[in-house]
Amino acid sequence: MTTDHGGRPDVERVVVLGTGLIGTSIALALRSHGVDVALSDPDPASLRMAADLDAGRPLEEGTPAVPADVAVVAAPPEAVPEVLKEAQDRALAQVYTDAASVKSSVVAGAERLGCDLATFVPGHPMGGREKSGPGAARSDLFLGRSWALCPTGKADAGAVTAVSQVARLCGADPLVLEPSAHDRAVALVSHAPHMAASAMAARLLEGDASALALAGQGVRDVTRVAGGDPGMWTAILSHNAAPVAGVLREMARDLTGTARSLEQAQGPDTDLAPVRDVLERGRTGQGRLPGKHGAARRPSWAVLPVVVSDEPGVLGRLFAAAGEAGVNIEDVRIEHTPGLPMGTVSLSVLPEAEDTLVRALSAAGWSVHPGR
Repeated sequence: MTTDHGGRPDVERVVVLGTGLIGTSIALALRSHGVDVALSDPDPASLRMAADLDAGRPLEEGTPAVPADVAVVAAPPEAVPEVLKEAQDRALAQVYTDAASVKSSVVAGAERLGCDLATFVPGHPMGGREKSGPGAARSDLFLGRSWALCPTGKADAGAVTAVSQVARLCGADPLVLEPSAHDRAVALVSHAPHMAASAMAARLLEGDASALALAGQGVRDVTRVAGGDPGMWTAILSHNAAPVAGVLREMARDLTGTARSLEQAQGPDTDLAPVRDVLERGRTGQGRLPGKHGAARRPSWAVLPVVVSDEPGVLGRLFAAAGEAGVNIEDVRIEHTPGLPMGTVSLSVLPEAEDTLVRALSAAGWSVHPGR
């Protein structure tokens, strides 16, 4: 590990232990910045695929002649302490971190095994997909996302700085939290939402073909993450059980009150104050979510629907046209039209840029529908 002119460590060599979605995505992001990455995984097929994707080279057996700058343990929470201890015993790196989605149990396990906590900075990149494995990995998976760092009181400041640089090389924004605070936070913004999505998706088993044919983007948005691996999520939830249970209990209270109010409704003129209260608080809470790069989100984006054909390259041409017009796309939503070779791409832009984009796209022949 060298030092740049600002006195910060310059991460040049990284070992990634675990070549699933997260580990391979980290490796791909680091490789895109010229970092030398060595890979390891107990599954030879997963390791081979990650290497074929140019995420790095297989890690050699034994103790390396020169330790890497950082080793990233990309393993399930229950496996992290043991993998960390073995890596430290082999002196694979100067600094160690992990990518598990819970932190308190990982720290407790590391302490129990006698891991060196001075060189270990527990971490959690806040990025993922409903797909798994190295084949689903993306070098931009963490771009603009938060990356939680949860150092214990024993962590060396230089170790925290080195892991922060790994996060930044992956395009993420490091955020330092206490392990317990991290677990409460992800219970609220990740783990409980996954269970809520799964509970809603489970209701779809009761729907017949005609009901499912009516499914639009709303139910797809609500249930998207329910496509995740049940085994993996059961393990994650078991390591963060109490905080998740607390969020789900409060959610259940709102839903029970809503159901009771609807059951007692005597027609469309019934006072549904409890239902409206949940809807109002929901809208306010949703508005608190930060926008890209952690900035406060503006609720007043202008949304411009564009009808496009379902063909290769169409999105690239649309975004290029917006770029040529000098308009930045703040957000995008894609809706496919069932049974037809077309769909709608809704572009969110600053209100003051809407007219410019409408004129530019219309002049270029795009089917633009402002004011919807």
